[in-house]
Amino acid sequence: MTQGSSSHYQVLRIPVTATEKEIKVAYRRAARKAHPDHGGDPAAFRQVTLAYETLIDAKRRADYDRSYGSGRGSFAGPPADEGAHFDAPAAGSRASAHVRRPNTPRNTSADAPVYVPAFEQVAEAGEVPLIPADLAGLQVHGMPRKRGIFGAEARIQREMRTVQLISRQILPAIPAARLINGLQSPADNSHIDQVVLSGYRLAVIGSMLLPPGAYAWNGSTLTHGGRSIAPPQLAHVVRRMQDIFPELNVTGWTVVHSTDGNLHEPVIDQHRGTTAGLGSGRGDSQETVRVVNAAGLARGLKQFLGSGPAPNTVVVPVLARLLRGMH
Repeated sequence: MTQGSSSHYQVLRIPVTATEKEIKVAYRRAARKAHPDHGGDPAAFRQVTLAYETLIDAKRRADYDRSYGSGRGSFAGPPADEGAHFDAPAAGSRASAHVRRPNTPRNTSADAPVYVPAFEQVAEAGEVPLIPADLAGLQVHGMPRKRGIFGAEARIQREMRTVQLISRQILPAIPAARLINGLQSPADNSHIDQVVLSGYRLAVIGSMLLPPGAYAWNGSTLTHGGRSIAPPQLAHVVRRMQDIFPELNVTGWTVVHSTDGNLHEPVIDQHRGTTAGLGSGRGDSQETVRVVNAAGLARGLKQFLGSGPAPNTVVVPVLARLLRGMH
C-alpha cells in the first residue's frame, strides 16, 4: 500500500472492528459496484479484492494490523490553521519545525476533544467510521495483562503503576489524550507497555521498578552503585513508530517506579548530553528516549503532550491504527 492511499478497511468502508460477516457483506457490496462487467473501474476492483483477501484471512489480517497497515486514508495532518506551531517532521525530514506567528493561539490542551475527521462529517458523507464514536471517546484502552511466563506479575505490577499515574496525572488535564495499553511492537516481536496519543504527539512508554536511591542515566544504561541496569529497549520502537506516523512527533519515555511508592524516587541523574531532545525522532537512545521517575514522567509528559499542536484533537485514523495493534 502506498503512503497516503486508502486502507483495506476504508476500501471496504468498514470499521477496523468489523467482524468476518461484516467483511463479507461489505465485500459483496463493494465488488458489485467496482466490477468491470458492471461498468466499474478495474483498478478499484483489484483494490476491493485485495482488501477482502487480506481481511477475511485471520492470519493475514493480524499481520496487516500488526504492521499498522490500516493506513491514513485521506488524512494528511493537522488543520491548516494549526500550521503556525505544527512540529511534526516534514516530508523527507525528521527535524522538527517550529514556526511562530506574532499572535500564538492559546493552549487548548484542557478543552473538550475535537475529532478529526468529525464523526458527523463521516456520517454525512455516507462513510463508515474507522472506529465507533463511543470507542474513540474512551481515554483508556486495554489493560496490562499476562504474556509469557517469567516475571509476569512483576511486569503487570509496574505497568499498572504507570496506568494509574497517567490516569490520575495526565488524562484529567488533557481530555483528548488517549492511553493505549499492550501494543505489539511494529519493530520486532516484542510488546510496548503503553503509548499516549494527544493531538499530533505520541509518547511510547516503558516501565521499570527499582529500589530508591540515586541512579545515573548516560543515554543507554542506568548505573547505581557501580552496577549497570539496562532499561527497556525503546529507541528502535520510537524510530519505527515515527516512520509509520510521519504526521506525528514521537518520543520515548522509560518511567522508573520506586518499590516504596514514592513518586520522586529513585532519583535519576541525567548525565550531560543525555537530556533527550523531545521529538527528535531519530538517532540513538539518548536522542529518542528519556528515563525519568514517576514525578518526572507526570511533569514531562504533560508538558510534551499539552504543548503540541492542537492537543485537544483526537486524530481518529491514528487512534484506529493503534487500537488494531493491540495484542
